[in-house]
Amino acid sequence: MTVPYEIFVGLRYLRAKRRNRTISLNTFVSIAGITLGVAALIGTVGIMTGFKEDIQAKILGTTAHIVVQDRMKDGMTDYDKVALQVQEVPDVVAATPFILKQVMLTTPSGVQGVVIRGIDPQREGKVTELAKNLSTGELSDLQKPVKIKQPPADDPTGTPVETEKPGIILGKELALRLGAFMGDTVNVVSPPAGPISAIGMVPKIRTFAVAGIFQSGMYEYDSSLAYIDLAEAQKFFNMSGSVTGVEIKVTDVFRADETARSVEHSLGFAYGARDWMAMNRNLFSALKLEKTMMFLLLVLITIVASFNIVSTLTMIVTEKQKEIAILKAMGATKKSIRRIFMLNGLIIGLTGTAIGIPLGYAFLWLIQTFWTFDPTVYYISRIPVHVLASDVLLVAGSAILISFAATLLPSRQAAKLEPVAALRYE
Repeated sequence: MTVPYEIFVGLRYLRAKRRNRTISLNTFVSIAGITLGVAALIGTVGIMTGFKEDIQAKILGTTAHIVVQDRMKDGMTDYDKVALQVQEVPDVVAATPFILKQVMLTTPSGVQGVVIRGIDPQREGKVTELAKNLSTGELSDLQKPVKIKQPPADDPTGTPVETEKPGIILGKELALRLGAFMGDTVNVVSPPAGPISAIGMVPKIRTFAVAGIFQSGMYEYDSSLAYIDLAEAQKFFNMSGSVTGVEIKVTDVFRADETARSVEHSLGFAYGARDWMAMNRNLFSALKLEKTMMFLLLVLITIVASFNIVSTLTMIVTEKQKEIAILKAMGATKKSIRRIFMLNGLIIGLTGTAIGIPLGYAFLWLIQTFWTFDPTVYYISRIPVHVLASDVLLVAGSAILISFAATLLPSRQAAKLEPVAALRYE
């Protein structure tokens, strides 16, 4: 197989003669610039993707993939029927009812406004990762009264007597703020839901005992979420026979929006279904925008490196005027001359990209292996990293395209060179 002479000539032009090492140095600098740009891009998109997937996993570990609610009223009374009907929809794994309310938790050492969720402990573990996130206690403990010892209500200094209180599960940060741990009591204060009494608006207060502590890895959840048994929530919030909605787990979280539409079609217009991406749209939109902006900013490194390619090829054109003229006098066309210098730029781009990709992977490996954090402070022990094949192709394609674009002007100048003008003074 005969190699085209454009490739042979182009490779020779990238090598410097003994009397002029400038071209060789410029070639090295150009390759180094592309290499660093590609490595920086690989490292950045790998870390950004890793953080996005880490946050996504933590969100899906605490919240359901789809939430179904009644559009016509605040509560849902036929929730058992809805849960059974939803489970017949393709791609639905499990469904469970829930109650969601805002309350205030008080202890002798703290007060905190939180979101409290009433759950069915037997079915919750099939829909969310709450059972796996529990650092102490079990979900089944919510269905059993917690035995504690307290002084009599009428005699705070008297001998403590054993009493039973319903259980509550707190997030780790919430428990630290309230100073409440396993077996401690927490007062749940709910805004008044009934008519105003003669003495005004009286909030409803009930005492719960801490039956478990969970840690999801998301500070927002760990500091503002609490769980109680569904039956206890119905009694406390005067929601006998009704719930806030039904939460659903699906097989493919990235097709949850399509499954949500199928659920709505199955249940009818009276019910609305929202998937986890819609419920967290602002967060994921911000992460996507941040990743895009970082990619565009770091592409500037590759663009700056492309100017070295322009200068290198321009110097080659200037030095090789006689050779170019001889080639044209021997019958080389303008297209062939352009190919020679375009090939030079592509070789620089391909070489820099080929070195930059493994260098970017090595950079990520070093960060993930040797850069550690205190998990009690940052919730992660190492920086999450995940490089997608599509991101690698995008980075490589961008670098090669920019390198090719940098060859257009010098190759055009070389092709326009007239043999007579170049050889006049030789």
